[in-house]
Amino acid sequence: MRYQLIGVNHTSAPLDVRERLAIAESHLPEACRLLTAHPGVEEGLILSTCNRVEMITHTINGSADLRGFVREHFHLSPGELDSHIYEFRDKDAVRHVFRVASSLDSMVVGEAQILGQVKEAYATARAAGAVRTQLDHLLTRAFAVAKRVRTETAVGSSSVSVASVAVELAKKIFGTLQGKNVFIVGAGKMSELAARHLMAHGCSAIFVSNRTFERAAGLARKFGGEAIKFDDLYNTCDRADIVITSTGSPVAIFRREHGEQFLARRKNRPMFFIDIAVPRDVSPEMAKLDGIFAYDIDDLQQAVSSHVADRRHEAELAEAIIASEVERFEARLHTLDVVPTIVSLQDHFETIRQAEIDRVRGRLGPMTPEQEMAVEALTRGIINKVMHTPVTTLKTAAREAEATTLIEVVRRLFNLPDKK
Repeated sequence: MRYQLIGVNHTSAPLDVRERLAIAESHLPEACRLLTAHPGVEEGLILSTCNRVEMITHTINGSADLRGFVREHFHLSPGELDSHIYEFRDKDAVRHVFRVASSLDSMVVGEAQILGQVKEAYATARAAGAVRTQLDHLLTRAFAVAKRVRTETAVGSSSVSVASVAVELAKKIFGTLQGKNVFIVGAGKMSELAARHLMAHGCSAIFVSNRTFERAAGLARKFGGEAIKFDDLYNTCDRADIVITSTGSPVAIFRREHGEQFLARRKNRPMFFIDIAVPRDVSPEMAKLDGIFAYDIDDLQQAVSSHVADRRHEAELAEAIIASEVERFEARLHTLDVVPTIVSLQDHFETIRQAEIDRVRGRLGPMTPEQEMAVEALTRGIINKVMHTPVTTLKTAAREAEATTLIEVVRRLFNLPDKK
């Protein structure tokens, strides 16, 4: 194993730190290519969501200065943010990837969105040429593990999610959602999911705005709503009681002055902002206005803390599944390591066998088909017996720490060509 992972998440870093490290979706392919160009990195994948930014790599010699890459890419000074960054290697890195894909490391344990986000990050890195053999093994296995966790435990059976928590908060603010208007700013999947929950609980009209108007129109059609041009956002946003925003903008798009304008036009009727963007779309100054209720992704984390106990038992079952899957994955990798050597050894002895048969064929004279078969059986039997011990030893040692050393000894002992 030469897996190495570095990152920050909602438990290691506050939102203002995660904002600094967030990578826009459009920049991910180039970021993945830069990661794989970093010294010591062979393959790389970057996962950037509202709750985490992680770089998953397969290294050339078992170690790479990923902290150096983070400093360079995000223009950090030495030591800056180190207290918020975690780093895992080999089995620990594999375990972390499995836990993330299975939603055990999520803000809301069991939420379904993270698996889709990991799959999108995998597809992006693969298309960029940053994921090939080793990370492909890891991620495809992570998807299978996540499916097993979902199938064999009830960790994802509850409807608790960021979207459902947003509904709960909205109910606390307005009392009832009947007849309330919703405005989606940014046509992302999380925004759509939150809006769908709100509409299911009685909200009436829905408006959608996005920098690409066609995407806004497409999402608005799903809800029978109205698409708003992004240039008209500030002139129309006050029509909504609830605003769900996730644009990917590097700066806040809703600031205090906007909140003051909205409240004036609404005659101080309250507005609820659900900001699930990282970096944040809503300035913290907005929440200081009477009548503006703004919740960011970390506020939602606090709101879901009461649900953690409900899933603790199922999460323990899921952790046991992941522990066993990590061991299986490691064993499989070690087995894969010895396969090329076993194949080379078989080819080596087969070449010797054929050469010896050809060398003595002239002295044996013409042979009947039965004699040819007897020679074949005799020589193959000898080769199989000679190979039995080294092959069995390689397979047995595949799971042990000395497997790499044994592989090298066998290759040198029989003068096998270098592994490709």
